[in-house]
Amino acid sequence: MVTFAEYRKMDATALAEAIAKGELSAGEILETAIARAEAVNPDLNAIVHRQYDQARQTVAAGGKAKGAFSGVPYLLKDLGAFDAGQPCTMGSRLWADFVPDHDATYTERCKAAGLVIMGRTNTPELGLNASTEPTLHGATPNPWDARRSAGGSSGGSAAAVAAGILPMAHATDGGGSIRIPAANCGLFGVKPTRGRNPAGPDVGEGWSGMSTGHVVSRSVRDSARMMDCTHGPAPGDPYAAPPPNRPFAEEVGADPGQLRIALMTNGFDGRPLDPECVRGAEDTAKLCSDLGHRVEAAQPNLDVDALNQASRSIIAGNVWTAVRLRCQALGREPGGQDVEAITWAFAQEGTRASAGDYAAAVLTLHQQGRQLAAFFQDYDLILSSTLRHPPLPLGAIDMEGTDLDQYYKALFEDEIAITPFYNNTGCPAMTVPLHWSADGLPVGIHFGAAFGDEATLFRLASQLEAASPWFDKVPD
Repeated sequence: MVTFAEYRKMDATALAEAIAKGELSAGEILETAIARAEAVNPDLNAIVHRQYDQARQTVAAGGKAKGAFSGVPYLLKDLGAFDAGQPCTMGSRLWADFVPDHDATYTERCKAAGLVIMGRTNTPELGLNASTEPTLHGATPNPWDARRSAGGSSGGSAAAVAAGILPMAHATDGGGSIRIPAANCGLFGVKPTRGRNPAGPDVGEGWSGMSTGHVVSRSVRDSARMMDCTHGPAPGDPYAAPPPNRPFAEEVGADPGQLRIALMTNGFDGRPLDPECVRGAEDTAKLCSDLGHRVEAAQPNLDVDALNQASRSIIAGNVWTAVRLRCQALGREPGGQDVEAITWAFAQEGTRASAGDYAAAVLTLHQQGRQLAAFFQDYDLILSSTLRHPPLPLGAIDMEGTDLDQYYKALFEDEIAITPFYNNTGCPAMTVPLHWSADGLPVGIHFGAAFGDEATLFRLASQLEAASPWFDKVPD
């Protein structure tokens, strides 16, 4: 069997190439991944559902496809991305017994790529927290410091990748949920453009287009190749992102040219970032300048209060709809006893909102998206830190309080001051692991791009990866 030391030196692309050449077998790679999972998951609580036997059966059958990642082990986040016959709890007691009878379109494409699904990863209830601490499954600590949060809502996936269980895992992002845990765990993470990856067949979009799915990974090329495997509309999708000019994998290593980069050392609300985050952003600005890019301080003028209220209305309406439909399927009236307090507070707010409130919220997203698009006429990218602070302690964001105003302030104002606005406007964005704090914690560096322009993100990311490698920076 391949040793863990050998396994950890390989990204998903390298594993797929070794399998294709016959240098390694998919079976031995899977067993190494399972062994690593069993060794570290009791401490990490990253995997909340194991399907090792099914994964072994997939490998024994020769895989379901000979795709770009044929034979490579993979984990799905336990939020959407249905896998027929496997539970999907959404991190909630209300869905604890839910087992879908069909695959999500995204899951179909993962299987077509040859990925071997070996389980599901921990997530906060309905993805509503920037820390992964659901009542149903318990907390996922940060592999770099067990007292700290791995982030959310894709915290289980990020912890699994950072701890070496596998080199890439599924993640979703409705307000930063790919980029937050990737930043906290020292990983690379891209939030795709609205409509880039499919949300079907059960819904046409997530959170009015604010939510989308992709991966957290250790290498840039894995993220790009995976987007090639999953992007594009499915029949019946209400809309799609602009098609790329060429495969995203071909952007990796391509010359980005001289980019015009706006440097932000405040949040979009104008309030300062943590000094450690500012240091990371400024150091990255210098690195970009050294690479030949033009960097200057600039910040788009977005109506942050309006965007926060709009996203709150949309989230509340979607939470209420999800809870109501699940209770309807179970044959009972919705109540707060099966969900966490903040989830129920969102649901209750959703019952009070009007159709006019929802329409106004969507209008706000589109108006502010045009405002950001105008800024991207003058700049190719916006550079900042990913979060306002380095990784927070576990328990810092409480889902069991009852004050939704206080919760929303703690989450959207005090912590995620950058990431949600790319969800609001639909623009792609990435976090790159380029900075570590004085006490050894990862601090993600964030870049946002114009609508549809993942290509520029992948080109710059691969340039930064070569100039300041991070692949071998792993937690104990």
